[in-house]
This record gives sequence, structure tokens and C-alpha cells, in this order.
Amino acid sequence: MASNHKSSAARPVSRGGVGLTGRPPSGIRPLSGNIRVTTAMPPGTARPGSRGGPIGTGGVLSSQIKVADRPVTQQGLTGMKTGMKGPQRQILDKSYYLGLLRSKISELTTEVNKLQKEIEMYNQENSVYLSYEKRAETLAVEIKEFQGQLADYNMLVDKLNTNTEMEEVMNDYNMLKAQNDRETQSMDVIFTERQAKEKQMRSVEEEIEQEKQAADDIIKNMSLENQVKYLEMKATNEKLLQELDTLQQQLDSQNMKKESMEAEIAHSQVKQEAVLLHEKLYELESHRDQMIAEDKSIGSPMEEREKLLKQVKDDNQEIASMERQLTDIKEKINQFNEEIRQLDMDLEEHQDSTNYGWKIIEKNTESFKKQV
Repeated sequence: MASNHKSSAARPVSRGGVGLTGRPPSGIRPLSGNIRVTTAMPPGTARPGSRGGPIGTGGVLSSQIKVADRPVTQQGLTGMKTGMKGPQRQILDKSYYLGLLRSKISELTTEVNKLQKEIEMYNQENSVYLSYEKRAETLAVEIKEFQGQLADYNMLVDKLNTNTEMEEVMNDYNMLKAQNDRETQSMDVIFTERQAKEKQMRSVEEEIEQEKQAADDIIKNMSLENQVKYLEMKATNEKLLQELDTLQQQLDSQNMKKESMEAEIAHSQVKQEAVLLHEKLYELESHRDQMIAEDKSIGSPMEEREKLLKQVKDDNQEIASMERQLTDIKEKINQFNEEIRQLDMDLEEHQDSTNYGWKIIEKNTESFKKQV
């Protein structure tokens, strides 16, 4: 058995199964006769062991074959496992990289063309979808019109089936026509108001833009310190606005909660009594706190006596001052009354003298008339 292994190890085997020294196996021996088997090989790849090239040219044949590399199985010996399948390029020169680059460029070009075709297909589908969508909208409008006509025809058929008089049909027609005219006028008014509102909104937006531009100009003309201060105040304002929005949302939620609780209380007698008891309890607690505060504010008897004496003294001083003011006012009133009485007397004397003068004038006038 050892001799068999030694003989197999000493006799190298080529890729085609032909020994380097000796005859090929009978199973793959060339046929005799006029049939020729082509054994030509590319230049530079001469068969090892022949005159075309040496044995030690690398590859599978240059490796040392060991018996341990050919494991024995239950079916017999197996072929030696090699890491390389055939000869490969030994020198990676410029032509090799150019070929590799051309192959990659060809693959990229193929992929780009494929993606371009897919994009064109998607664009075609999109254009077809848009055309179908427009057509669907047009058909929806037509369907709506046909539905209206169908409703009119159905109503007419119902009128005919119920033997409705023509006069009643005309009355219905006139009523619907008047209603449509009113709704048309209302729509015209609404449309006019909408246009006016939109115009007003545009004008307001233009004013806002102008104000923003003016504000930006003012900010640009500011000093660096004022600009920094403005930016800080602006950030603070935005932060406060966010807090305000948050608090407003909380307030709205609390109001909704309050409304829901009030609705629940309104439908429950027990809850209403509980609310009344809570309100009464709150009033009693407030009164208790007030009494406790008053009790704490009350000092010792001597302090209270001094406090009362001081209050009485202040009140007496205030009363004396008020009495003096009252006396002064009374004197001024008496003085004014005396002046008024004197003026009345002067007025009466003036009226008496005026009456005497008028009497003399009348007497002279009468005497003049008599002389004339």
C-alpha cells in the first residue's frame, strides 16, 4: 500500500489527466487512423514538460504534491483540491485596467439606459394618469349635470303619473325660479364681498410688507449694540409668544373641562348639592382665616388702650379742625348774604330812579304834543 502511494506521488498528473512521463490512460488515449485531434495551444502556454516550456512555470503543476493533500474516502481517492482554476494573468498592466474600466463603463452605460427607459415609462404613465384625471373630472361634471336632468325628468314623470294640473306645475316652476333668483343674488353679493375682502387683505399684506421693510431699514441703520439688544428682545418676544400660545391652549382646555363639568353638575342633583357645600365650606374657611388674622393682630390690653387713646386723640383733632373750618364757612356765608342784601337794596334804588326818569320823560312828551 505504501509503494502504491509512493509511485502515485512520484508521477505528476496534468490537468487533462495525462502523465508527464509515460503514456496517457487508455480511457483518454487518442484514436488511431486518419482522425486527427487538435492539440494546438495559444502561444506562450506550452504544455509543461515539453520542448515548448519548462516544468517550473508556476500554477498547479509547480506545486509540490503530497499524499496528505489527497484525502482517502470510502469510495477511494479523490482529486486534489486546488485554489486556482487555470492559469491567470501574472502582470496587471495598463491594458488590463483599461479593459476593466471599459467593462465597468459598459455596465454603467447599460444601467443608465435601463434607468432612462424606466423614467420615460414612468413619465408616460404619469402623463396618461394626468390625462385620465382631467377626463375623470370632466366626466364627473357631466354626470352631475345628467343627474340633475334625471331628477327633473323623474319629477316630471311623477307629476304626470299623479295627474297634476299644469297650473300647479307652473306654480312650482315660478316658486323654484324665484328661489333660484334670490340665491343667485345672494351668491353675487357674497362674491362681491369676497372680492372686496380679498382686495382689503392684499392691501393689508402690502402694508405689512412695507412696515417690515421699514423695520428692516431701521434695524440696519442701528448701531451694533442696539442691533444685538433688538435681537435679544426679539428672541424674548418669540419665547413669550410661544409661552402665551401654550398658556392659551391650557386655558382653552381648562375652559372646556369646566364646561363639561358644569354640564355634568347640571344633570346631577347630588353634584349640585356638593358644589353648594363646597362653596359654603370655602366661605367658612375664609371667615375663619379672617378671624385668625384679626386675633393675631390684636395685641395686649395696654397696647389696645394706647391704640384707642391715640385714635381718640386723632379723632378729636380732626373734629376741632372740622369745627374751625365750619366756623370759617359760616362767616363767609354771612358775609356773602350781607353783600347780596346790599346789592338788592342798590338794585331797588336804581329801579326807583329809573322809573322817576321815565315819568318825567312821559310828562315832557305830553306837554310837547299839546303845544304842537
